[in-house]
Amino acid sequence: MDIVPAQMRVIVTVRPKYACRACTDGVVQAPAPAHLVTAGLPTEATIAHVLVSKYADHLPLYRQSQILARNGLELHRAVLADWVGKAAFHLAPIVGRMAQELKRSTKLFMEFAGDRSPCGAA
Repeated sequence: MDIVPAQMRVIVTVRPKYACRACTDGVVQAPAPAHLVTAGLPTEATIAHVLVSKYADHLPLYRQSQILARNGLELHRAVLADWVGKAAFHLAPIVGRMAQELKRSTKLFMEFAGDRSPCGAA
């Protein structure tokens, strides 16, 4: 058995500027690729990793911040929280659609996860 630790990398997007001496159009440059966080660091995969670590693995943002710092990436948990908020904004239409589909169902099975009984008694 072997473990390959997660790799963090910086992706550099090169967008050269071109100008035509014969034209009067000026300098032309390809548009920057779209990201969830405008002019921000994270890719969609990075944000997905933060969300899965937070909600599926129950890893708080302050611990994720510490893990990233050990790997040489200093990010405050407030930055991670902002990324979670941006992701929630973009995922809201999907959650709404899922809720509509669930409400149309004649039967809904779910597991209760909590310290209290379903009737509210302690």
